[in-house]
Amino acid sequence: MFIRFSRSVDRKESQNLDIRLFDTKPDLSRAAASQASEIIRDAIVERGQACITVATGASHLEFLEALTQEPDLDWSKVTCFHLDEYIGLPVSHPASFRKYLKERLVDQVHPYTFHFVDGEHPDPSAECRRLGQLISDCTIDVAFVGIGENGHLAFNDPPANFEAEDPFLVVQLDEACRRQQLKEGWFDSLEEVPCTAISMSIRQILRARKILCIVPDQRKAAAVRDCLELEISPWRPASSLRLHDDTIFFFDRDSASLLASAE
Repeated sequence: MFIRFSRSVDRKESQNLDIRLFDTKPDLSRAAASQASEIIRDAIVERGQACITVATGASHLEFLEALTQEPDLDWSKVTCFHLDEYIGLPVSHPASFRKYLKERLVDQVHPYTFHFVDGEHPDPSAECRRLGQLISDCTIDVAFVGIGENGHLAFNDPPANFEAEDPFLVVQLDEACRRQQLKEGWFDSLEEVPCTAISMSIRQILRARKILCIVPDQRKAAAVRDCLELEISPWRPASSLRLHDDTIFFFDRDSASLLASAE
């Protein structure tokens, strides 16, 4: 079952929120993939190419699988950026987001270009500048994002920097974020989880023409509620999505279970 509803928010924050609710995670993933492929196709028709931003993590596994199976999508005309990467983590590590995206997206569909975040660069600030120059030359047609258990957006943990203009930043990961990565099975101990990362900034994420926020699972319910129903705040980084004029939120019954407007 799919239910679409909007939630009115203060006009200074955004328009009504476009929230799409599904009974199951697979239903959510297929619907988000269908919406994503439509946006990509439209961009290719309009401009001859598409530029997208891709997220990682356990919550997007089924979405990416569904997206790679979408028919009649010309990936040879798609340029991809990815949101974030741990600093100092080898690309061979199971938790490497470069490894994740190479195996689950790049090797499956072979996009025109994929601009990976090199977390092993000897100068992370220089890597941020390199990526910033690349993405500044692109119009991002759609960004795929999620919401962390601590409300983070990409690796912008609370309190996030809402003012930074640079497209990519070196960020510190808080303990809640690091524990989420541990619980998801990417690491054997908390000590193994890096404390720093390179992340796309909040302002850069919001520069995308469209944003699909894809959030399944009960463990995200409190963060979903707080980011959508409490005040927009750096302490709830994903609440910044309410400032964007064209964001679609994809939730399943579990992730939306604490939303007042979903009752």
